[in-house]
Amino acid sequence: MDRFAALADPTRRSIVEMLGARALSAGEIGACFSASAPAISQHLKVLREAGLVTVEVRGQQRIYRLDPAGLEAFDAWLRKVRRFWGRHLDLLERELAEPGAPD
Repeated sequence: MDRFAALADPTRRSIVEMLGARALSAGEIGACFSASAPAISQHLKVLREAGLVTVEVRGQQRIYRLDPAGLEAFDAWLRKVRRFWGRHLDLLERELAEPGAPD
C-alpha cells in the first residue's frame, strides 16, 4: 500500500503520531482507541505493509516502532515539492517586482 494512502485514515495517523513518541505494544496502542482489537490489528498491518512501522515479537507481545526508512520517503517527497514551489514563487516575486507589473 502507498504510504500516503496508509496515512489517509485518521486512526492510522494517530498511531503514527503515538509511535513518534516511543515504541508501543499492540495492546498499548489498542487501549487508546474505542475500535476493536482486530480493527487496530488491521490498521497496524496496513502501516507495516506501507513501510511506516516495524514490529518486533517479544514473547506474546508485538512491539511497534516507526520505520525511519519509510519516513525518509516522505521527507524526500517534501524536499522535492519545496524545491518546485520555492523556485516558482521566487520567479513570481521577481515578476511582480518588475516596473509596470500589476499591483
